[in-house]
Amino acid sequence: MPLALDSCPALVLNADFRPLSYFPLSVWSWQETVKAVCQDRVHIVSSYDRIIRSPTCEMQLPSVISLKSYVALSRRPAFTRFNVFLRDRFACQYCGQPFPTHELTFDHVIPRSRGGWTTWENVVTACSCCNLVKGSQLPAEIKMFPRQTPTQPSTQMLQDNGRAFPPNYLHQSWRDFLYWDSELEER
Repeated sequence: MPLALDSCPALVLNADFRPLSYFPLSVWSWQETVKAVCQDRVHIVSSYDRIIRSPTCEMQLPSVISLKSYVALSRRPAFTRFNVFLRDRFACQYCGQPFPTHELTFDHVIPRSRGGWTTWENVVTACSCCNLVKGSQLPAEIKMFPRQTPTQPSTQMLQDNGRAFPPNYLHQSWRDFLYWDSELEER
């Protein structure tokens, strides 16, 4: 039985054959992928064992594509809640425990009520429990210090952190492009 089309996204690689993004993983729907192929904006690197047809042509459905033009990555990532979580590897910076994103908050190391700003250097990932305990106190007052000093991450750091969190869907043809620098097995 052939794969359902909706379960056939394509991994999108930059022109240097690295994923545009690791977390979230850069994937396009099969429709976006076919459109890009027809517009000659991408190279097909690998395909599924699934053929799609139109009245005038047929093609194997691409599973990995690379852009023909290189897209430069932003040097400074956006300051978002998600990127703070990704910088801190989805772990509370006070207790050290990892949590799913819906159970995380962010904490101002120096509380806003005490003159703290909402910046990369003053915001850390926290679980609800630790955030509640710390409240509006300074770290020294309650002896709760972040495990890592908060800093502005580079785009590369966020990409590297994202690689540690594999996506729910991972087609076999993608593995060579996602883990190209992982250690090889010896036999």
